[in-house]
Amino acid sequence: MKTRPDKAPPIPAHPKIQVLEDEVVWDGRFPMQRVRFRFTRFDGAESGVLTWELWRRGRGVAVLPYDPVQDCVALILQFRLPALAAGLGPLMTECPAGLLEIGEDPLEAARRETEEETGLKPDRFEKIGRFMLMQGGCDEVLHMYGARVSLPPPGEAGTHGLASEHEDIKVLVMPAEQAFALLDDDKVENASAAICLYWLRTHRARLRREWA
Repeated sequence: MKTRPDKAPPIPAHPKIQVLEDEVVWDGRFPMQRVRFRFTRFDGAESGVLTWELWRRGRGVAVLPYDPVQDCVALILQFRLPALAAGLGPLMTECPAGLLEIGEDPLEAARRETEEETGLKPDRFEKIGRFMLMQGGCDEVLHMYGARVSLPPPGEAGTHGLASEHEDIKVLVMPAEQAFALLDDDKVENASAAICLYWLRTHRARLRREWA
């Protein structure tokens, strides 16, 4: 009998849902489940039978490195095939991010991903929040953090990433105001980076007092 992948456990029991069928239909890097179910409607009646595909990615982290002394941030630029498929440019301006191993602490993953993708070593973190990005079809929950770092000059940030994963990640160091301008000009086209930058815009003055 084939073992069910750890990343695709059965749907948890809940009084609002009746699971009729739950199977793993693809067991690749990110498993895909097909679930047939009914749920209890707001009026108390039972819904019709629904069949949903559920993409299992698990938990992830995204980090916005911020230098309060220079008032600069570090973003990254890397190739994204799904962006190209969606009709956008394939080079996306993002925050350092990655997925957690099963059982891994989000804060430790945030530290690991920041170092792997930027070469930076944060010495302080502040939680931004916990968000679902694609609740209509994917279980990924993203933990977001602001991280205090000491940034190099813009031209010396270099490229980083794991050779084993063929990563080619360019680090972009820029003043916070320049990053906010990218946000306002609709040039930050992914939700995690946008949320992190909006958070920084709100908390920037406080962070400069507390972190500098």
